[in-house]
Amino acid sequence: MRKHYLDNIRWITVVIVVIYHVFYMYNAEGVRGGLGRITDLPVQYYDAFQYLVYPWFMPVLFLVSGISARLSLDSHTDKEFIRSRTRKLLVPSTIGLFAFQFIQGYVSMSLGGGIDGLMGEGVPMPVIFLIMVAAGSGVLWYMHLLWVYCVVLMPIRKIEKGRLLEAGARTPLWLIALFILPIWGAAQILNTPIVPVYRIAFYFVFFLLGYYVFSHEETVERLERIAVPLMAAAVALCLIFTILHFGENYADKPINREFLYMLDAYVGSLAVLAGMARFGDFSTPFTEWMSGHSFGLYVFHYLGISSVALVFAKPGLLPAPACYLLSLLAGFAFGYGLYAVISRIPFFRWAVLGIRKKKEK
Repeated sequence: MRKHYLDNIRWITVVIVVIYHVFYMYNAEGVRGGLGRITDLPVQYYDAFQYLVYPWFMPVLFLVSGISARLSLDSHTDKEFIRSRTRKLLVPSTIGLFAFQFIQGYVSMSLGGGIDGLMGEGVPMPVIFLIMVAAGSGVLWYMHLLWVYCVVLMPIRKIEKGRLLEAGARTPLWLIALFILPIWGAAQILNTPIVPVYRIAFYFVFFLLGYYVFSHEETVERLERIAVPLMAAAVALCLIFTILHFGENYADKPINREFLYMLDAYVGSLAVLAGMARFGDFSTPFTEWMSGHSFGLYVFHYLGISSVALVFAKPGLLPAPACYLLSLLAGFAFGYGLYAVISRIPFFRWAVLGIRKKKEK
């Protein structure tokens, strides 16, 4: 039976990611966004939205991805699973960079004046193109890591031979609480220094917990019984984290290594999973449409946001409120519009979106 709450978690989280990136683009507090401040406000208090959601929204996606991997492997062979994940994750995040996402690289570099600087120094165009390809990866980092996790999962499954998966169904609540310790430990290692979003061990723990523990209905049912207290605790932790760290760089060390960050990420993820399993396990034509288009929204939304920043906000053609609103609208318009167009073009639908056929769920 389809677990509709997982579909709803995915598309709702992607919508939150879009809103987050609008604030991130014009962020003036803590971590520099794509363009930076475009207002005259001494403090942009609404930037607090980033602090409220950043610790937990990507862990939630990796948790759900782990659950989805378990559900997929229940009905597919290992070879079929890896072939499917390679096409849906690795192809768009590698070949797709050369086929389309270099455009994102151009826009992102132009926001900081990188293109003009390279051309002014006489850098050959083929080299500039390769730099644009590298800069175009953007939000695709999630797909890079997820593909690696799916590949690493295969030998782990062969070694443990289903024993860990069987034990996961019997996980008591007290042990679920203790999983915060391996999450905290993993957060301290395998973090790339230049691009801090590649937190290899940290997100891998969430993926494995999704696969081995929270893919069991029995475990999720235990969480459902405490869904309301979990959600209350998550809200409290989000507020505490925001109050304590507003104005600081929340996306890099030392903040994203501390125990409070781990609690926020883990309790927030559990609250979303438990809350949606209890209150969001339903399907309507609207939720089905949103779920079916969430991948395209994730892949293309940042191009819309950054394009508005480059064309309108950077030269000051529009007032700041209009730039925020137009960026938000462009995020959804580019996300859904480009998905509708590219999913219908041979080769590009495979290279950019991992779609083998014209229509494929």
